[in-house]
Amino acid sequence: MRKLFRGLVPGLILSLGLAGFVQAQTDDGLLPVEEAFKLGAKIVEPGRIALHIDIAKDYYLYRERIKAKTSQAGMTLGTLELPPGVRKHDEFQGDVEVYHDAVDAVLPYTLADAAKTIAVTVTVQGCHEIDPKICYPPHPTTLTIAVPDGVVAEPAAAILPAEGSAAGGSAGPLLKLGGAQGLGGGSDDAPLPPEQAFVFEAIAAGPTSVLARWTMPKGYYLYRDKSSVTLADGDGVRLGAPQWPQGVPHRDEHFGEVTVYFDQVELPIPLARDRGDAQPVTVHAEYQGCQDNGLCYPVMTKDVALALPTATAQELEAAKAAFVAPPVATASAADDNALRSTPPEPGAAGILGALLLALLGGLVLNLMPCVLPVLSLKVLGLAQSGESAATARKHALWYTTGVLVAFAVIGLAVVALREAGQALGWGFQLQQPIFVAALVYVLFAIGLSLSGVFNIGAGLANVGQGLGNRSGPAGDFFTGVLAVVVASPCTAPFMGSALAFAFASSSFVALLVFLALGIGLALPFLLVGFVPALASRLPRPGAWMETLKQFLAFPMYLTAVWLIWVLGNQRGIDAVAWVLIGAVVLALGLWWRERHRYTGGTLARAFAILVLLAALLPLVQVARLAVPAAAQAASQDWVPYSAERLAALRAEGRGVLVDMGADWCVTCKVNEKAVLETEAFRDLLRRSNAVLMKGDWTNVDPAITEFLKRYKAVGVPLYVVFRAGEPGDGQALPTVLTQAILEQALSPAR
Repeated sequence: MRKLFRGLVPGLILSLGLAGFVQAQTDDGLLPVEEAFKLGAKIVEPGRIALHIDIAKDYYLYRERIKAKTSQAGMTLGTLELPPGVRKHDEFQGDVEVYHDAVDAVLPYTLADAAKTIAVTVTVQGCHEIDPKICYPPHPTTLTIAVPDGVVAEPAAAILPAEGSAAGGSAGPLLKLGGAQGLGGGSDDAPLPPEQAFVFEAIAAGPTSVLARWTMPKGYYLYRDKSSVTLADGDGVRLGAPQWPQGVPHRDEHFGEVTVYFDQVELPIPLARDRGDAQPVTVHAEYQGCQDNGLCYPVMTKDVALALPTATAQELEAAKAAFVAPPVATASAADDNALRSTPPEPGAAGILGALLLALLGGLVLNLMPCVLPVLSLKVLGLAQSGESAATARKHALWYTTGVLVAFAVIGLAVVALREAGQALGWGFQLQQPIFVAALVYVLFAIGLSLSGVFNIGAGLANVGQGLGNRSGPAGDFFTGVLAVVVASPCTAPFMGSALAFAFASSSFVALLVFLALGIGLALPFLLVGFVPALASRLPRPGAWMETLKQFLAFPMYLTAVWLIWVLGNQRGIDAVAWVLIGAVVLALGLWWRERHRYTGGTLARAFAILVLLAALLPLVQVARLAVPAAAQAASQDWVPYSAERLAALRAEGRGVLVDMGADWCVTCKVNEKAVLETEAFRDLLRRSNAVLMKGDWTNVDPAITEFLKRYKAVGVPLYVVFRAGEPGDGQALPTVLTQAILEQALSPAR
């Protein structure tokens, strides 16, 4: 909230014209700026101008905001000599100096000719310090001063306000900020009125599109993320997601890393319509920008009336098929508290539908290859409990508890980070190399245990029967947690829709969706544990179980190998070497601990602990490794994703299939092998005049994250089709692809 609040600070220094300024002063009972800060000047001796500023009670001036300049030919100004001010800590400007009551300064100058008058423009900036604090924009006053033969004794007669200056100068409006004040950078040039600094236009570019345009003079720029276009009036018309062009990266002292536009920016916006007859609409624009010397404008608004031409039935259907809704933002850009995204409040039917999809998604997740190794562990546990229905129920309940707790933790983390202004997708934890490396350790250790290298919980057997019994529930609980962790790379068909609903809903509804996913994942084991008919079909314990247990170690090893491959793609071959070294040290520590479990003394146990701790050092090294240089390169079959290349291909009239994936995404790899790497798909691209464009989200990538947010994707895979020669914002495809889906998506609309 504080960061968002500070983002409004640049709006304090905009000039909106004298009429609005006078009205603001009348409403607030404040002095006009020229009365709050009365400026006088005289030439006390040749080459030196004495400036005197009277400051009204309860007002103050900023020392660093007092500036002087001249545009008179043959005249040069020296450095303005100001006395020290009163030190003050400003919330937005830091440590500054201010003046109260009055201030005297000396301005040196030189003249190249015998001028009779000199013209100097003095700019000041200050505030009214009684709550609510209100700050004036920079206020320029141009003074014309007669040059005497000697020292002028009566300064008042020598000072004549220049025509059009501040006795007559312009000043911008005052802006209240709820008890706090802030200032943008100072300016030597008076800022243009907003309608000249940022010229907004909009036209109907066609029956199903609108073109918005901002034009800025030299030295001004527009914020992309602080600008938007919405529909103010239009029956049955909906604006889609805007197609912002590539902007200029900019480091802003108030907003941080932002994207801005200079000179001119055109923004195509697709729209969908319920009827095809010509009709009027009104678009509403909110936008914000700055002068490049630091002076910034508050949010500006403008409404533009448009006339949409007649649309054919085919055009209406194509627009609806390609329609992508813009991100939901319920707070006005002019809201002086913050710019916030508020989740929608769905109805009861929508919530029930989402919970049902989540339940189905969790259930189908059991069939995904990510979860298979952990399911193998659970199958073994259920087989061991086959002799007792009560034991089977305990296994099922503890496993379900672990699943639900893990999903609840993920849900709460996502909600908390969303409230803090962050955005994460499903599987985000696998973008962190240290997490992947730690997961390799976990799966490798489980495999070693199943292979008999060490025995989890055997040492507890002689501590007491009660404590020994606790090892079973703990194992079931953490097996459930592990199932959720390794399930994140997989996306079940129903799971994607449920997660999308969760990420866009209120915190309470989002948490319910995550819990429903957990119930779906644990449902098969709940049924086996609580339905005697199913439990009775499980095989009885016997000698075969030891063989099965050892066999199930190999899926664990294979999963660890896959994660090592993911880690190598994230941080290179050095990361692979470090995690393999760590795994060997981990195996040594576990083996040594098991070998001396009953016969070793304190020294042997201490050595085992030291070795296990040493296995953590490679994780530290993995975390320190930098991301290797991008290895993606264009090939005959695909090109790497970039917003600029995508725009260029579309401008050429080419079709584009954008494939956003990751090395840890199993669904992505299945789609690649089954569809995207086949000769039939390559032939489809040739016939459709289309290009496959790939984006790699294995590591955190802001550009790909922005693309995912644009299409409200909860993670990868995401497939978006842009048909050849057709406008619009593309069409998102299902997460599980088939050749038939792609044939229909890439074929030109009829």
